[in-house]
Amino acid sequence: MRVTSIQLEIKDRPKEETLGHVLDLIDGVRSSDIILLPEIWTCGYFSFDQYRAASEPLDGITIVALQKEASELKCHILMGSIVEREGDDLYNTSLLLDPQGQIMARYRKIHLFGYESEERKLLKPGKEIVVTETPWGKAGLSTCYDLRFPELYRRMIDQGADFFLVPSAWPHSRIEAWALFNRVRAHENLAYLFSCNCAGTNRRFQFAGHSMFVDPLGAVIAEAGEGECIVSAEVNMDLVDSVRNDFTALDDRAFT
Repeated sequence: MRVTSIQLEIKDRPKEETLGHVLDLIDGVRSSDIILLPEIWTCGYFSFDQYRAASEPLDGITIVALQKEASELKCHILMGSIVEREGDDLYNTSLLLDPQGQIMARYRKIHLFGYESEERKLLKPGKEIVVTETPWGKAGLSTCYDLRFPELYRRMIDQGADFFLVPSAWPHSRIEAWALFNRVRAHENLAYLFSCNCAGTNRRFQFAGHSMFVDPLGAVIAEAGEGECIVSAEVNMDLVDSVRNDFTALDDRAFT
């Protein structure tokens, strides 16, 4: 399986311009099986005053454009996350698209951030844990701040997750925690973790970048720098079963 994260630099520009740039970047990684985008990339995570204006229903322009792209490239695309609008309610929503351009999974961020953030005031939290079948095993979906809550990942493991997909807008001020949680969530669950973080600065907050791919033993197999870039890697998914069969920590849990 070839995985690609598009670590996008967040800029103050019209959403349509950002979408066009993202589509150009996706066109450059046509050999990928799964492509990841970061969190709230259409307007910038910290642009709280733009959330409602940038929000979309599930048939919005961003989603439709990426559905078409997934269909043309015959690949899976994790759309990162957008501000989803359903009636009067807003959600931080990640969508996983299949190679036919259909929505195969929708995850609404469960843990909304309150520190130096208005996310918790503006959005409603999700309620459902999402694990979905792919040709390479089961994928568990989570978003950014979720990384701080290990119980969510245990619940995904209990639903059969083999790897985690994590779009994020993690700030540079907590870059050490970012690196730690990426590795720990993978290793403690003996699963792959593929993350895609934002780059650049948004409303005075600098993003950490450093999107990374971590194997089930906690080793970083690919990592981005701090600027806009694309990181890709070939991944052997057989390693998940091999590690779990050899090192049976998940079977040795006393509390489930």
